[in-house]
Amino acid sequence: MSSAPAPLAETSARMPSAAALRIVPWLCGTALFMELLDATIVNTAVPVMAKALNAAPLSLKTVLTSYTLSLAMFIPVSGWMADRFGTRGVFSSAVGLFLLGSLFCGLAVNLPTLVASRILQGMGGAMMTPVGRLVLVRTFPREQFIRAMNYVVIPSLMGPLVGPLLGGFIVQFHWRAIFFLNLPLGIVGLWLIRRHMPDYRSADVPALDWRGFALFGAGIAFLSHVLEVFSEHAWRAGPLLAMTAAAAGLLAAYQRHARRVPYPVLQLSLFRTRTFRASVVGGFVTRLGIGGMPFLLPLLYQLGLGYTPWQAGLLMVPQASAAILMKFLSAWVLRRLGYRRVLVANTVLLGTTISAFALVGAGAPIPAILTLSFLQGFFSSLQFTSMNSLVFADVSDEEASKASSIFSTAQQLSLSFGVAVSSLVVAFYMRVAPGSSGARLMGPLHDAFITLGILTALSAALFAALRPDDGANVSQHHRAGDPEVRQG
Repeated sequence: MSSAPAPLAETSARMPSAAALRIVPWLCGTALFMELLDATIVNTAVPVMAKALNAAPLSLKTVLTSYTLSLAMFIPVSGWMADRFGTRGVFSSAVGLFLLGSLFCGLAVNLPTLVASRILQGMGGAMMTPVGRLVLVRTFPREQFIRAMNYVVIPSLMGPLVGPLLGGFIVQFHWRAIFFLNLPLGIVGLWLIRRHMPDYRSADVPALDWRGFALFGAGIAFLSHVLEVFSEHAWRAGPLLAMTAAAAGLLAAYQRHARRVPYPVLQLSLFRTRTFRASVVGGFVTRLGIGGMPFLLPLLYQLGLGYTPWQAGLLMVPQASAAILMKFLSAWVLRRLGYRRVLVANTVLLGTTISAFALVGAGAPIPAILTLSFLQGFFSSLQFTSMNSLVFADVSDEEASKASSIFSTAQQLSLSFGVAVSSLVVAFYMRVAPGSSGARLMGPLHDAFITLGILTALSAALFAALRPDDGANVSQHHRAGDPEVRQG
């Protein structure tokens, strides 16, 4: 594959400027940060919001699930939207929808209007990340793509960490402020998008596969809801199995449908590509362990060790610092060792680090906890950068929008599933009522860390199927000039 992006059938009149090449990765990373922040920041505000809206706290679960359901349903159509209407218009509309949903959430007067506003937020968020990733693929040559993707990886690590801490702080003043937080950032982003975002689009885009969109969207929505309920043990086995069967039936129907139509909403034939398959399937399993850590670590620090929420948040800060450091090292590491070696070895190291949190108990020295936090962020950042860039290694620019939709859908589901799995693992080891003391919770948490660490390490086998030279066109980069800037 050529290192430079292949020209699309129809693109913007001029190539991106040097300023655009510097700003676009930050725009995509900031959009992802806002999306992940809103997925987690509301959790700590639920009791206060319930009281203000005269609703039962449990009824506010729909405020949390409506956002993730909306994300899961509308991600699959993002690639088609970008090809049909252009990346700049779709990305700016997505940010606009997200901001409008945030504004309406902050102004909501009752539970139904808040849920409707969260759905609007999710529709915008569903478009932001896949389209942003698509812009990076079509803007940067493959050998420069790793550096651009690092701007997306760092927010993906920081959002789940910052969200609960920031939400707990802001809600002390007023719960509505957590939704207004995005507005100034998004308004500046809209101005920068209008000035600097490239406008890629394709000619002769086929009609949207509405039937496929309905089948897959409904199946993913059911599955996402099952994962949410599963993680909170809110349903009995019968209804849960029935909804799981419905989700599986809808997704199986979509698979049959996709084989019969020339332009399905999600191009499942991309899984025949080895690098794409390893990135999506291997990444899904790997994220099960990583996705559970933002859920387990606050339990360990606050309930197990007795730290306050803000102290627990500070203990996780090194993860973000390590992710920033890895930004400067990942391209060199991948170029030197190759994707296969890095993903196999780093997945094992990541799983070992997750298991090592089982050693954190009463009296554990703070420097040791901070070191573990740093190592987790370091290995997680390298893992995300590797998977997020390898997924496009052998995918043409014409197929990039479809690849981005599939990858984003799998990423969203795996992170939700990670929370569900970690919750179930802890419950399995506890076998007691939720009101257990911190001392009794410590043992099950330690067992959960070991279990998730082993699961993560075993996923290295999925990356072992790669060939030594897979991704070489991505990991190589020219030494002449600034590798992050390409003049049009």
